[in-house]
Amino acid sequence: MKGNTCLPAIFVLLLFFALKGITAGQQQSELAQRGEYVFALAGGCACHSVPKGTPHTGGREFPIPMAKVYSTNLTADKETGLGQWSDQQIRDAMVKGRHRNGKRLLPVMPYEEYSGMAEEDLNALIGYLRTLKPVRKEIPALTTWLPFYRPLATFVWSALFNRASNTRAKAPLAGVERGRYIVEHVALCGDCHTPRNFLGVPDRSLYLAGSKKGPFGEEIPNITSDKETGIGEWSRTDIAELLLTGTKPDLDNIEGLMAEVVEAGYKKIRREDALAIADYLKSVPPVKNKIK
Repeated sequence: MKGNTCLPAIFVLLLFFALKGITAGQQQSELAQRGEYVFALAGGCACHSVPKGTPHTGGREFPIPMAKVYSTNLTADKETGLGQWSDQQIRDAMVKGRHRNGKRLLPVMPYEEYSGMAEEDLNALIGYLRTLKPVRKEIPALTTWLPFYRPLATFVWSALFNRASNTRAKAPLAGVERGRYIVEHVALCGDCHTPRNFLGVPDRSLYLAGSKKGPFGEEIPNITSDKETGIGEWSRTDIAELLLTGTKPDLDNIEGLMAEVVEAGYKKIRREDALAIADYLKSVPPVKNKIK
């Protein structure tokens, strides 16, 4: 009899741990779902996918001054991806430009912009990355003719050009400030639409004014509100439709990297966020910079 009285207590204890495990699993699932949406706002991190290759496995070549560098495998593979990275290590790479081995990342990884991402979005995004199916893919090493390229380049950039932001707890919920936040710290529109000098430093005077030579050598349009060389004649609905469908006001389809980020991410975002982006872009001072 005495032994039998322990059974209910054991049952209750087992039930408690089972329910606790279910709750933790639900929280992780909800976090990953929120992170999937942040991933979409980030254009599906298309730079980590080779066109027509396996998504998110890295290996995309980026020509940079005097070198070539390749994007990281984002999947959970333990040998070639993020499988053995801790959440903190992923966070440090994204917002501080620090590899898990302690080395500085080249600024082709836009950690300056990501440093302004809200903690809630950053945590969710990391949670989503954990769900990416592991795919083994070796990534080529940096190629350059210049000795000590990485330590020299990262030192010079950090000392002279680094413009990190302060991480906020929560993201703005609506309006122009929501649009600004997405453009500057999640979608990173300026990374392509702001021209750079021969050292790869963005020309802030031409913020979002387009570039004759983008990341992969293609022309990048001016998306400021200039009516002659930018998108000043576009309505907020025109801009939102391009983000959601990849279609311009003249019904032509976008091409190149923009088409990739729409397909990989932007087409999945909420219309209100697409309109918030549009409202912010229309608030950006016009810059006359003819690309074509």
